[in-house]
Amino acid sequence: MGSEQDPLDRLAIALDTSDWATFERWCEQFGPRVGVLKVGLEAFVKWGHEAVAVARRHARRVFLDLKLHDIPNTVRGAVTAARASGVDLLTVHASGGTAMLEAAQEAAGDRLAILAVTVLTHLDEMDLMALDLPGSSLGRAEKWAKLAQATGCSGAVCSPLEVAALRMLCPSPFLLVTPGIRLAVAGGKEDDQQRVATPKEALRAGADLLVVGRPITRAPDPAAALQRIAREIEDALVPS
Repeated sequence: MGSEQDPLDRLAIALDTSDWATFERWCEQFGPRVGVLKVGLEAFVKWGHEAVAVARRHARRVFLDLKLHDIPNTVRGAVTAARASGVDLLTVHASGGTAMLEAAQEAAGDRLAILAVTVLTHLDEMDLMALDLPGSSLGRAEKWAKLAQATGCSGAVCSPLEVAALRMLCPSPFLLVTPGIRLAVAGGKEDDQQRVATPKEALRAGADLLVVGRPITRAPDPAAALQRIAREIEDALVPS
């Protein structure tokens, strides 16, 4: 995924803000540097396709992260609309089931990559038990990734801690996209993700695309943070 010459092709920057000036600045700052700009719910709910249009103006590729989860006909229509906007990647929830995933894939056609979200990175096994979904997050992610593959999805979104197991089950070119990426010194009380890893750990486990937001966008020196993660990615891609 992306060129091996530029390690930042493997990076998606999450544009998570409700401030338009900040959104535009991030698109201009990061779009030419990284492989993907990710427009998520916060930006899309506030600005809709205008946010997508601005991201497309600056980005190599645009990832629309809406995590669609509805009846098949509704998801089919939403995917059709997303495809018309020119985005390159779009998320749906694997838990929507076979019919919904198939509807999404049919509407996507050949150009739009559908990524099925497995288990959200803020959930741990206690949370799954409270939802009456007993068992490990890994076991559930494996089942849902296999379902995504069987229904023709281009890839899955999973925690970096589950990448190695999912890569064994779903070889390339099935894409594995991992949020929950943190630099070694990152984290803290404001971090609402539980199952996280460093860029090197995720890539060595088999991830194709790393999603990073706050560790870069909210860093005191975003350019320096971007350079640091580029070095980590480059190091991870060097054969051990």
